[in-house]
Amino acid sequence: DMADGASIMAEPGLVFCKLCLVRYPTGKTSRLRACNCVFCTQCLQQYVVLAIQEGGGAPVTCPDLACPNSGALFDSEIGCFAPRDQAELYSRLKFERGVQLDPSKAWCPVVECQAVCNVLPSAEGSPAPVPCPACHAVFCPGCREPWEDGHTCSPSQPLASASPEDRRDTDTPIKQCPVCGVYIERNQGCAQMLCKSCKHTFCWYCLQNLDGDIFLRHYDRGPCRNKLGHSRASIMWNRTQVVGILVGVSVIVLVTSPLLLLASPCILCCICKPCHARKKKKKETKQELMPTSSTA
Repeated sequence: DMADGASIMAEPGLVFCKLCLVRYPTGKTSRLRACNCVFCTQCLQQYVVLAIQEGGGAPVTCPDLACPNSGALFDSEIGCFAPRDQAELYSRLKFERGVQLDPSKAWCPVVECQAVCNVLPSAEGSPAPVPCPACHAVFCPGCREPWEDGHTCSPSQPLASASPEDRRDTDTPIKQCPVCGVYIERNQGCAQMLCKSCKHTFCWYCLQNLDGDIFLRHYDRGPCRNKLGHSRASIMWNRTQVVGILVGVSVIVLVTSPLLLLASPCILCCICKPCHARKKKKKETKQELMPTSSTA
C-alpha cells in the first residue's frame, strides 16, 4: 500500500484542483466541455448542487473565477455531477427562468393554474388579451389582471411597477420579484423577502425595496406596520444586535487608531533602510577610532 501511494504521488499525470488545492489522478478529475477547465470530480459535484440551490435556474458556469471563457455547463454535465432530484430541480428552475425572460411567454396569473401562455404582439402599443390554454382565463400580459372590455393597461407595465393598491394582495402565495421578475412562493416566515436570483430584498406586502433598511424601520409605520411577522421583542433584539456590531466596530477603530498613530514612527524606523545603514556606518567608524593593543 505504501508503495502504491508513493507511485501515485510520483505520477506525472496528477492534476491540481483549484477548488480544494489538492492534486488528483486524472481518473478522479473531470474536464468541463465549454472551457476545458479541470477539477476534481468531488468538488464539481458539491459546486453544482450549491449552484442549483442558490442560482434560481441561472446557468451554472465554471467555478474558476479566473476562467477566461466562463462557459456554462451542459445539461448532460449537470446530470452527471448532481443527484437526480437536484438535476430535475435545475431543469424546472431553468424552464421557469426561460419563461420569465421570454417576452413571447407569460405565466397564467391564476395561482391554481400557472400554465405557460403565448403572448401575441399587439398593434400600436395597445394591450392584447392573452387566453390561457389550460384554464381558459383571459388576462392582460402587462398588469396580469383579468381582461375586461376597454382595458387600457400598457403591455410593457410589469407587475412590480403597478400601483401599491393593485399589487398588495396579501393572500397571494406567489409573487414576482420587483427587480428580476422571478416568481417567488412564500409559504412561511416573515415578510422580509430575499430573491435568490438577484439577491434583492423587499417587502412581501408592498414590494418596497429593503436593501438598505438594516433596522427594518419599514414595518414601524405605513400600511405594513407590525406586519413583519416577528414579535416586537424579536425586532428589538435584531436591532440591538445590529447596533452592537456597529458600536463594536467603531470602538475597535477608535482604540486602534491612536495606537497605530503612535506606533507609526517606530514602524517606519524599523523598515527604513537608510537608518539602518547610517547606524552600521557609525558603528564601523567607532571601531576604527578605538586604540588597538600590541604585544611585545
